[in-house]
Amino acid sequence: MTDPSSAYSRLNLTGKRIIVTGGGSGMGREAALLFAARGAKVTIADVNETGGNDVADLIADAGGEAVFVKTDLTNEADVKNLVATAAERFGGLDGAFNNAGIIGPHGSIAETSFETWQKVIAVNLNAVFLSLKHEIQYFLAHGGGSIVNTISTAGRFAYPGLPAYVASKHGALGLTRQTAWDYAAKGIRINAILPGSTETPLAAGGLKNPAAAEVVKKAQPIGRLGQPGEIAEAAAFLLSDAASFIVGADLYVDGGVSVNP
Repeated sequence: MTDPSSAYSRLNLTGKRIIVTGGGSGMGREAALLFAARGAKVTIADVNETGGNDVADLIADAGGEAVFVKTDLTNEADVKNLVATAAERFGGLDGAFNNAGIIGPHGSIAETSFETWQKVIAVNLNAVFLSLKHEIQYFLAHGGGSIVNTISTAGRFAYPGLPAYVASKHGALGLTRQTAWDYAAKGIRINAILPGSTETPLAAGGLKNPAAAEVVKKAQPIGRLGQPGEIAEAAAFLLSDAASFIVGADLYVDGGVSVNP
């Protein structure tokens, strides 16, 4: 029989050293705070210096360990520096939550500028490629690790007026599944979280209209928007030892949207 205390200990993150991208706000902020509360040493990556430093300070004030590294995730030199700095600061690296992303303006593909397309693809897909590349290189040389990518239900389904976003998320999900397959036997677990509509600063612009917000809420069978902390909980589980046999999963955290899309 499994010792209950041992079983629950596998859910914590004590001693794990984890990168959180997009950690200065929204889901990334909540994830960084949660991981630290569960014992992880957290490296926060973001272009937002104020937000990133605020999260690091909150963790330190609570008795945890965190460092902020200003990072443009679309720049390979920055991503390489992020991984190296995280490993140097805490004596190694055990996991990464690749969470940063943008939505971009609404509009059909005929109305979408190439500049907009390139920006969304750069942040939502190219940055995931760069993060995976350098995290995996580190894990291959240091005995393995765990990676969780934030995708979106848009990684599986179409959404009106978001061609670049949907394409980028489909691509990021495919990349997650491919790398999960390629590296599972080498001690690297890679999984994806697919959130539904969640109350974050990123989504706030589209939810300012009360009527639009109500439509979004009703589209989710649970009848409400998700909270950033609920996404963070899912990431914490997948990064923990309790998820040791989970590889290449598409974990929907969407209030039931995926049940009947």
